[in-house]
Amino acid sequence: MNQTAANPFAWADAALKGEVLSKDDARRLLADESIDVAELAAAAGKVRRHYFGKKVKVHQINNVQNGLCPEDCGYCGQAKSSDAPVNKYPMKSEDEIIEDAKKAKEQGVFRYCMVSSGRGLNDKKADDWSRILGRLRDEVGIRTCLSVGLVSYEQACKLKEAGLDRLNHNLNTSEQHTPNIVSSHTYQDRVDTIQNAQKAGLDNCSGMICGMGESDDDILEVAYRLRDMKVPSIPINFLIPIEGNRLYDFGQLSPERCVRILCLFRFINPSAEVRVGGGREGHLRTLQTLALWPANSLFVEGYLVTRGDAKSKVYRMIEDAGFELDGAPAPVDASPADKFQIDEDPNILHPKAGKREAWTPKAPEPTAMSGSCGSTGGGCGSCH
Repeated sequence: MNQTAANPFAWADAALKGEVLSKDDARRLLADESIDVAELAAAAGKVRRHYFGKKVKVHQINNVQNGLCPEDCGYCGQAKSSDAPVNKYPMKSEDEIIEDAKKAKEQGVFRYCMVSSGRGLNDKKADDWSRILGRLRDEVGIRTCLSVGLVSYEQACKLKEAGLDRLNHNLNTSEQHTPNIVSSHTYQDRVDTIQNAQKAGLDNCSGMICGMGESDDDILEVAYRLRDMKVPSIPINFLIPIEGNRLYDFGQLSPERCVRILCLFRFINPSAEVRVGGGREGHLRTLQTLALWPANSLFVEGYLVTRGDAKSKVYRMIEDAGFELDGAPAPVDASPADKFQIDEDPNILHPKAGKREAWTPKAPEPTAMSGSCGSTGGGCGSCH
């Protein structure tokens, strides 16, 4: 029996009615190459526009403590199991964290995301973070997100009281695939942290890392589980191959595959903030703008141990794709001449050639044989 042709716009209409995408359709979305990825993104974009219009939320990560982690997550350059040449450093000073937040706000960042390596909080760290969060609320006034590993209900309440908006703790992958990724904590540990934050009244941020050898059904499990848990912010990361990590490169990700995954999360979690996370630049490449049709959020200026695109480049990409920044003034626009980039190959443009003054046409000097219009040889006839 021939399978009925997929209709992404029917999936979009169903999502807007609150209907859940079937698992059969979800599998087709990821695997059926006859489904045009541009049509799929346009359909997902219909859902995205319904909830978020053309707005794009820009988040920036501050890696406040690097390395020194006792966990063995196979994807992470900060893990004890990694041989990546990571520059380890203890937690930054309060003043440095505050100053970085001020700069981020001035540069149009919607949310300031602080990440600290380690298994989780203890009482002292919870007190330290409460003090920092209070200062961020009082001195900066920027939306905040914190990722500090496992968090108890009591600790989550303390962070909420101090002014934290959102706690991040990713599921990362499915329950059955988790033992292939990490052994020092369980999938349930992660679920418990998310639920502790929810009970404390904190917003949640939780997503996954794709490209770690998971199956399509593993991706589906995470997407449906986050829907069931009503997680409002979902970062989708794409594994960054870092030499020295146990998990390096499974060859699973192409730009089109990444767009399909983002569309899947949009259809299953229609009202959630779907964020293009780590690996955006390297895996989506020239399809980064297409990713903004299903996704309404992204990171700038890098991740934890890897660099990312600068704000100016990301802001321009957002503008060029017809979207606009959410919660921040648009950056000062460059002149058309500055937007136009010429190949710097000296065989094309001599390296000593600098910017020239804008050329303005000059009126020709009159001659004895010219008319008032500037024509010569007897004039054009109209001025005689």
